[in-house]
Amino acid sequence: MPTNSTHPLPNRENSRLGFFSSFLRLPFFLFLFFASEGCVPYLFHLGKEQARILLQRRNISEVLEDPEVSEKTKEKLREVEKIRNFGIKELSLSEKGGFQSFVQLDRQAIGWHVSACHPLRFESHTWWFPIAGTVPYKGYFSLEKAKEEEQKLKEEGWDTRVRITAGYSTLGWFEDPLFSTQLYEDKGDLASIVLHEMAHATVYFPGDSLFNESYASFVEDEGADEFILSIGGEKLLTERKKSEEERKEYKEIMISTAKLLKGAYTQGGTDESLRKKKSEIIDNFKIELTKQNWTKIDRKRLSERDWNNEDFVGMLRYNSGSGFFKKKFEEVGKNFSKFHEEMRKLKSLSPEERKILLKD
Repeated sequence: MPTNSTHPLPNRENSRLGFFSSFLRLPFFLFLFFASEGCVPYLFHLGKEQARILLQRRNISEVLEDPEVSEKTKEKLREVEKIRNFGIKELSLSEKGGFQSFVQLDRQAIGWHVSACHPLRFESHTWWFPIAGTVPYKGYFSLEKAKEEEQKLKEEGWDTRVRITAGYSTLGWFEDPLFSTQLYEDKGDLASIVLHEMAHATVYFPGDSLFNESYASFVEDEGADEFILSIGGEKLLTERKKSEEERKEYKEIMISTAKLLKGAYTQGGTDESLRKKKSEIIDNFKIELTKQNWTKIDRKRLSERDWNNEDFVGMLRYNSGSGFFKKKFEEVGKNFSKFHEEMRKLKSLSPEERKILLKD
């Protein structure tokens, strides 16, 4: 099934690129039926598909006893059980984080979501939903419906992107299952998706996607490293970090370019001058990509891509405040329980106040 990914890299079987906003995690709720914003057909679409998922869930212990299920799938499910238990015992993540059941999908992705950004400002288009609050994306279980929504936003003049939804959390309202599309080959990638979603069920501030996603990404990165260390020691962890180097370099170039764009928009000017500056920055970004000596990342395809503001805002959405989170984590002696508690103390702050904390 075709997809439109913001950060395309060479396809790896069942691979999830942890920091890429093309693989966003979204909260979906049956409670959306009571939303005061949005059309009934959309809410019906979400509610129907979420109900279908709930009905299709099978307890992992039951799946492991099913002779019709392949041994390869069972092996991955056992690994997920280990990761979940590790997350609860060693990372102090909420037991309500799900991953106790399994759903076999008949499609290549859980879903797709649409995001949009102002073409001359780093200002995201947002939607409001109960419980989740204000979010900068709108999810669908149908690629066709997602593209229809994207077209409407394009006609309004927004920079847009349709991305794959790799996972989502109901924040403990339901037991979130593991999907067949999440059975990644790499143990680190598998740990990342599980721990990220469990983090959402541990600390979540409605309407503050920047903090929520950046916090969960930090827990994901630190937690996945801890898990790999626990099962393979320093050698396996070192090998994993080495294999991640190209993706780390790519992320750094993306973030650096995003900051240049944001600076240009903040400085201001006429629409014409801003469009020119935007074009220059993105052109230089593409040139920088071609200079890299990467072997796993398709530099040519990236340099030929039609980049826009939403691509860069999407990257920042998942990778802001790394310095802040690292400092707080070290202040509590890298104790995850104390770290989560420190994050919960920020509940009284507004999203804007938390945003200031995340500025590196």
